[in-house]
Parts: sequence; C-alpha cells; structure tokens
Amino acid sequence: MKERRASVMHYQSSGMDKEAIRAALYQHLTYSISKYPMTATDRDWFMSAALAVRDRLVERWMESMQSYYRTDAKRIYYLSLEFLVGRTFSNAMLNLDIYEECKAALFEAGQNIERIAEVEFDAALGNGGLGRLAACFLDSMATLNLPCYGYGIRYEYGMFRQRIEDGCQMEHPDNWLRYGNPWEFSRPEVLYPVQFHGKVLAYQHHDGTTHHHWVDTDTVMAMAYDTPVPGYGGHTVNNMRLWSAKSSRDFDLRYFNQGNYIQAVANKNESENLSKVLYPDDSTEMGRELRLKQQYFFVGASLQDILFRYEKHHGTWDELPDKVAIQLNDTHPAIAVAEMMRLLVDIHHQRWNYAWDLTTRVFSYTNHTLMPEALETWPVSLFENILPRHLEIIYQINHQFLQDVMHRFPGDAELLRRMSIIDESSGRRIRMAHLAIIGSHTVNGVAKLHTELMKSTIFADFERYSPGKIINMTNGVTPRRWLNQANPGLAGLIGSRIGHGWVSDLDQLAQLRKFAEDAAFREEFAAIKRANKIRLADMIHHSLKVQVNPDSLFDIQIKRIHEYKRQLLNMLHVITLYNRIRMGTHPDIVPRTVIIAGKAAPGYAMAKLIIRLINNVADIINHDPQVGDRLKLVFIPNYDVSNAERIVPAADLSEQISTAGTEASGTGNMKLALNGALTIGTLDGANIEIMEEVGRDNIFIFGLTADEVDNLHRQGYNPWDYYHGNAELKLTLDMIASGYFSPDEPQRYQAIVDALLQRGDHYLLLADYASYVACQEKVDALYRDPAQWTRQAILNVAGMGKFSSDRTIREYAEQIWHVKPVTNS
Repeated sequence: MKERRASVMHYQSSGMDKEAIRAALYQHLTYSISKYPMTATDRDWFMSAALAVRDRLVERWMESMQSYYRTDAKRIYYLSLEFLVGRTFSNAMLNLDIYEECKAALFEAGQNIERIAEVEFDAALGNGGLGRLAACFLDSMATLNLPCYGYGIRYEYGMFRQRIEDGCQMEHPDNWLRYGNPWEFSRPEVLYPVQFHGKVLAYQHHDGTTHHHWVDTDTVMAMAYDTPVPGYGGHTVNNMRLWSAKSSRDFDLRYFNQGNYIQAVANKNESENLSKVLYPDDSTEMGRELRLKQQYFFVGASLQDILFRYEKHHGTWDELPDKVAIQLNDTHPAIAVAEMMRLLVDIHHQRWNYAWDLTTRVFSYTNHTLMPEALETWPVSLFENILPRHLEIIYQINHQFLQDVMHRFPGDAELLRRMSIIDESSGRRIRMAHLAIIGSHTVNGVAKLHTELMKSTIFADFERYSPGKIINMTNGVTPRRWLNQANPGLAGLIGSRIGHGWVSDLDQLAQLRKFAEDAAFREEFAAIKRANKIRLADMIHHSLKVQVNPDSLFDIQIKRIHEYKRQLLNMLHVITLYNRIRMGTHPDIVPRTVIIAGKAAPGYAMAKLIIRLINNVADIINHDPQVGDRLKLVFIPNYDVSNAERIVPAADLSEQISTAGTEASGTGNMKLALNGALTIGTLDGANIEIMEEVGRDNIFIFGLTADEVDNLHRQGYNPWDYYHGNAELKLTLDMIASGYFSPDEPQRYQAIVDALLQRGDHYLLLADYASYVACQEKVDALYRDPAQWTRQAILNVAGMGKFSSDRTIREYAEQIWHVKPVTNS
C-alpha cells in the first residue's frame, strides 16, 4: 500500500501529461495555497500552476546537479550584477514542452492560461542589455547541457518601476516580491560572512612569510536563494544562485528596552540595504559607497561558495583551473580578482605566486563598452575605507604587473602610466577594467567591430603586451524566449514549413530563404505581423489612451535611454516628419507610428530630459488634427522583458542608430530582426554582422562609419555648419529651443539644444541627421510595396541563425572556458 501511494505521489509530482498536471494543480491549490477552487483568485491559480511546473523542474534540476558531482565536471560560474530573466512561467512550460498540457489542465479548471500568466511579475533583477544577455546565456548553457551556476543579487525592489507623470520619468519601487516568488528556494543554511571597513594587521609566520588579518570589520551575512534554469527539452536544469543581505545582528534588545526602537533595528536595516535596489543612484557619496558594497557583497559570497564546493571534493588547489571557470560579466564583478587572491592567500594560506597563477587561469572577462567614461573606476580613498585589504592586494598585483611591463618595454614611463591599475591623473582611482584584464586569461568583446576597437583604442596597450588575449564573442539572443515564446504565430508558421528544430538550432532558419519568393507564405507572414501589431495597438490604447493605426509603419526604438543611443536623433526625424505634414511638402508620406521605450538612470538628468521631450512632442503631434493618423508618437513606460515580448513581434522597423563606434554590440537589433523587422542603423556594434548575414540590400544603413567619426573629431567638428546648412534641421532645433513643445515653459529644452550646438554635439547627431532622414525616405519607399517589404522581412528572419546565444555560448565553452557538456545518465 505504501509503495502504491509513493508511486501515485511520484506520478502526480513529475508526470508530464494533462491528467498529472491537473492533479498537481489541484493538489497545490489545496495544500500549498489552502484555497477552494470556488474562492481561488487568479493569483491563487497562478501560484498553484507555477508550483506544479516547478515540481517538474526540480527532479531534473537535482539530477543535473548530481551528474556534475558524479562526473567531477568543470563548471562555469557566471558572475553578473544583473539577470533580467523576465517571467518564468511560460518559458519553463515551453522549455519542458508541457505548455499545451498545462493550458488544457487550466482550461478544465475553468481558467485561461494567458490571463493566469499575466499575473506573474517580471523578476526585477536587471536593467537593460547586460542583464538580458546574462539571462539568455543561462538559457543557452542549460540547453547545451553545460554545467553552470549564475551568481548575482536577489534585489528586493529591482531597479525601479517607471511611471510618466507630466511627461517626466518618475521612479517608484518595483516590489516584485510582494506576493512571493514561486520559482525560488531559500537556502538559510547557505550563509557566508562578507566583511567591510576595519583594518589590516600584518604579522610574520614561523616560516618567514607575511600573513594578513582583516579585523574589526562590519559583517553582513549573504544568504542564498536558488532558482532552477531549464534548458530547452528539459534535459538539463542549471542553478541561478542569488544572494540576499542579512544582518549578523537582527535585533538589539538593549536599545529596544531603552525605548529606542529605531536604533534597535538600525544594524539590520543598514545591512539589508545591500540587496534592496539595483544600481543605487551613485551621484552621492552614500550612493557610490552602497554600489561598491553591493559589488563586493555578491562577489565575496560567490567566491566563498565556489571554493567551498571545490574544496569538498579536492584535496589540493592544483586542479582549481581544471574544475572552475569564472566569467566576469563586465567590470561590476572585477573585484573578484582581488577577492580570490585574498581567499587563497589570507584564508587558505597559499603562497602569492601560486595563488596568482591559479587566479589568472580561472578568470575571464567580458567587456561591454568602448567609452572611457563608462569604464568603472573607484576612488582609492573609498577602497581604503571599505575594502582596505583588497586595496593592498591591488597595489601588489599592480606593482608586479608594472615591473613586468617595465622589463619588457624599458624606458616607457607613459606606457606604465596608461597600463597601471591606479589612475594617478584624476585623484587616484582604481581602474576596474585593468584589474579584470590583468587578472584574466582571456578578455572578449561582444561584436567584431567592438573587439577590433578594443584592441586598437582603449586597450591597445594590453593588446601589445599580450597579443591574442583579447578575442571576439559576438553576442546572441535565445530563440526560445524571443521567437518561440514571444511570437507564437510566427514560430508556428516557421515550424509548419521547416519543422521545429530551429528552436535549438537557429541556423535552420536559413531554409526560409526560398519561402521569401512564395506569395502564399508572404501572405501568412504579413497576416501574423498585422495580428501582432493589432495586439500592441490594443495595449497602447488600453494603457495610454492613444489610438494608433495597425496599418501604419511601426517604427520601434526600445533600449536604455542614453545620449549615445541617440533617441534624440529619432526625435529630430519625428519633428521633421511633423513639419512636412503640416506644411504639405510631402503629401504622400507613409503613415508611421513611432514607438519608444526605455528607462533612464535616476541620476542621468539629460536622459530624463530627453524622455520628457519625447512625451511633450507626442502630446503635440497626437492631438494635432492636421496630422491625424499619418504620424503618431508613443512612449511606453516601464520597459521590461514582458513589454519587450509585446513590442518586438509587432515591429516593422528597428531603430539601431547609435553613433558608430559607441555601441558594443546590441541585442535588441537581433531580437527585432529575428521577428521580421527591418533594421535602420549605423555601421556600429552587431549591426555590421547583421548586414553581412541578411544582405546589404535588406537593411537600411546610414551615417558616418567609426573611422569617419574619429576623423571628424580629429579635424574639428562644428555642429553650427550643419545647423546653418540644413533648413529642416534648423527649423526642428529652433522649435525645440523656442518652447514650441513646452509652451508653459519655453526654456525647458534649452539644455538639449545647447548640448548639440554650444557643447559640441559629442555624439554627432547633426552630422548624421541628413543621412538619417534620407535613409528614412528609402524606408517609406519600400513600405509602399508590401510584397517586397515582406520578402525582405522574411530574408531578415532567415539570416539570423548566427545570432543565437547558443552559438555564442558554444564558442565561449570551446575557446575560453574549455568546458564540455554533461548529460544526465
């Protein structure tokens, strides 16, 4: 009888058919949620369904973890301050191939799966491309059966929830954990101390070596929360481990008994601030201190966990590089280089040179920016206060490194200054990118152009010092999330012609090229695009009360708001179109709906001003009866993964218009092209490689090249020449400056115009304006021919095989990590 009961319980928890899922659904509704079906809310049904799906993940998760221990596999540890995973419910069902079974089980319970899925909050663990890339990579590593842990922070409130009030971005807490997170498992037993402040004591050991003790520190405890990450097919389920800050002293009874209730919990509150919010505003000293503490907090906990796991199964440290590969996703976790040295030397008492050899064979570093001002640096004084032992270690790393540089390039003091980890030119700052490069065996860029520019500009000295250390790994996106899940209509159409193998082998999309000439296929493709546009138009009308025409060209720019991404150039074009309509100079203009979404960093005043300008321009255009449906401008607030999944499938035109040489790669360009949008862009980032794959005739390229940008800056760029030389541009800027779009405050946007005309137009908007406007006219001309537009859209989808994150991760595994797949036996 007991055996029969155990068998039934196993069937209910892990069966993949509709009946087993339905039984699990009701079981969780009763025993986990404690509700009757007649009183259950949508959230109750969601939690029950999520737990039923989670049950099916857990068994495979445990099998995957056990297989890694059983085979003593080398593991990848992906350290990232962001993991923008979005919603998990639909993704997990699709990757386990139980979506239809879950849909049927919920339907029999009287529930609609689409409505239930909308209950889930996006996991607010990231901001933009960096975090979304990390999430795609976790998906691909699991799909490719690669043993991997993702390490990050369990932010209680994420970045922020963006609302638009009077045209302005307003930041509100994103309380995504308000109703709990059904996907995570708290691990109160996995707890590590992380130290700050204090002082360092040095003493001589009996063997003559100098040892260091970091004492009198403030300690915060890092507690683990684990989330299963399923690969496509469900064969491998990896782990994302996020750290939450806990106080080492939760409650001070002495203060409480004195009536000082605030002080009684002050230590707890201060400690737990470390995992409250992603990217605190670092325009203040307190904000900068909190951000550095966040970075060390998650790095310190992660490395302790990694070494603990290694040490459990290995008697010496000799095999560490053969069992551990740590990838630094940008400079945020770069302090890991110094922390690994501290753990090996101070805690495990290994000799410096031996520890350094291990460290440099374990780490690799991904760079995500070419802009010197975006390369993270920290004041030495801040390190002295917060991480005094790490400062000593960095000094020693730097000393030994510069000694070697000096011996190899004698007499070049300027080279030593440029390559030093310590920047002496601006108040003594620690260059975290230099620390990451020196402490890693391999450094990679994320697109061909980006990597070449890394080697020829910002890191040219390091390329000269270690030729071949910097390599390229062009980014990719997961087709599971960004086509199979986000665009089921198109995914189904593709599957009906070439099968569904493309979901895990995106190169198979090349088979679609022949269908670009098939009129029936083009008609189906266009109908799916229109249905997606209607869905987005309905959402815009419902949430923003703006009526847009689904037959207009949907012109999309969705990304973080930043001057180099040039949302402002888009606005100059929109205002130009507005003027043309009002003046009647272009009576045959193609109706266009321009949709922009993205968040600005809370302390980035210019980016927030650009958001306000977009909304003010939209208010004028959308209410001008002379314009009507010929032009609409929409700013969709609170851009996140779920909003992206609604916007991307509806896009006709993808705006990738950064100044050439500034965008490392971009992944929005890949998602949009994968869903049949044509790209208008500069020869920047991965746009170049997209052009190579889809064909020069199937993409709209404009503007200066990276070399031309460099030459123009060298020769002396005068934006006034372009202002006076182009009447449409002059009118557009004059309208912004005069208060046409802000009559209640005419000077509101003077700072924007001054940045373009008085302060040098750093990102060359005016230099690229005429080329951009002319290229947009080519867009209009093609859109007037629906059959040809659809043909080129199909060719874009067919050319996107290279841009799967599976390909990217396979290259990382083979060329950087040297990690092999492990399958469950």
